[in-house]
Amino acid sequence: MTQPTEKEIEKRAYEIWERSGKPEGREEEFWRLAEQELRNEDKSSPLRTPDSL
Repeated sequence: MTQPTEKEIEKRAYEIWERSGKPEGREEEFWRLAEQELRNEDKSSPLRTPDSL
């Protein structure tokens, strides 16, 4: 499983922050959410099938 890059996490965290109304002081929360979302996407990737594991 590949880990999301810092740049990917940063981009996703920014998107989540914008959707949430741009609240201040919750950077770590959005970073963790972004990281988790990206990891979950990797697990559901169509490239990762039982035959290719």
